[in-house]
Amino acid sequence: MAQALPQERRYTLDDIYALPEGERAELIDGRIYHMAPPSRKHQDIAGELFGIIREYIKTSNGPCRAYIAPFAVFLNGNDSNYVEPDISVICNPDKLNDKGCSGAPDWIIEIVSPSSRRTDYYTKLFKYRTAGVREYWIVDPAKNRIFVYNFESEDTCDYTFNDSIKAGIYDDLIINFSDIANLLKI
Repeated sequence: MAQALPQERRYTLDDIYALPEGERAELIDGRIYHMAPPSRKHQDIAGELFGIIREYIKTSNGPCRAYIAPFAVFLNGNDSNYVEPDISVICNPDKLNDKGCSGAPDWIIEIVSPSSRRTDYYTKLFKYRTAGVREYWIVDPAKNRIFVYNFESEDTCDYTFNDSIKAGIYDDLIINFSDIANLLKI
């Protein structure tokens, strides 16, 4: 007689909200992914990128809004997918509410940490693509690489910290990673 396999527990937003104060985690397809505190280099890169994007949006009077983690993104508008991307750009104001973003942001940037490598490269790549994110950047300081996934055109490009990269959701936003690398001594 065959034994039934034990069912893996499916978590929900209630479990995320019940975490102890200061503990951060993401919820992807009912699985909890605990998050380690980011390193200083991670925060430096996120801060520089966020500043460039925010300033671009402000000076171009665009409709988009940029947010830096921790910022809640309820990817599919259900209670089994909750992420906190390092940087989220949302161009549809109807997706924004007091809790965060309900639905897929237009552009997400994740800065890879040793503890997030597998999640950023595989789990989130698939999840962001299927949820309707238009563009996803994986910034990997340990590998000196930036992987750009434009899901609308199905293009994938691989850059280094010596390159300038055009944001796909904008006509004229180019981010010079060598400036960031020089500033932060990466």
